[in-house]
Amino acid sequence: MASNTYGYIRVSAADQNEERQMVAMRELPIPEKNLFIEKQSGKDFQRPQYEKLVRRLKSEDLLYIKSIDRLGRNYGEILEQWRFLTKEKRIDIVVLDMPLLDTRRGKDLMGTFLSDIVLQVLSFAAENERGNIRARQAEGIAAAKARGVKFGRPSTPLPDNFCQIHKDWRSKKLTLRQAAEACAMPVGTFYSKAVQFEKSG
Repeated sequence: MASNTYGYIRVSAADQNEERQMVAMRELPIPEKNLFIEKQSGKDFQRPQYEKLVRRLKSEDLLYIKSIDRLGRNYGEILEQWRFLTKEKRIDIVVLDMPLLDTRRGKDLMGTFLSDIVLQVLSFAAENERGNIRARQAEGIAAAKARGVKFGRPSTPLPDNFCQIHKDWRSKKLTLRQAAEACAMPVGTFYSKAVQFEKSG
């Protein structure tokens, strides 16, 4: 039975553009039906399109990916998955951005040794970059908060009658439930607003 050629494309989020990877894949002899496109994080391999691809792969098939970080961003799992695909599924993999990672050639001891080293370095770099992205996101959020940027839903302003209702509640003219109903708020919301109101003076 003739071997098949496949392509795997991944971007981390639905709003990211996969066009650069698509352009590279269109230059290769990959049937449209054998192109798998994923819009999901590379932190693990529980991805619907990737799992579907792996089920389709047979011995001596060929898989193209644009770069190693498109396969994933977890160092240990990339190495494990690479060995699973090449040793157990017995397929060939070509990483377009790194010609040394082409399992069709260099199957002798030296070639395997070199590709293993390159794979480990690139896998480490992919995971390291994932960590850097998370750190940059955290730094960006902290910097935005320091500038006064508010995250989450904006708080709704207090109703015009809140001050008087709060006063009547504290002087026990109204129960907590009555005060909340008078302000058209759930009991818990009224109570937390009342605490904030008192703290703000």
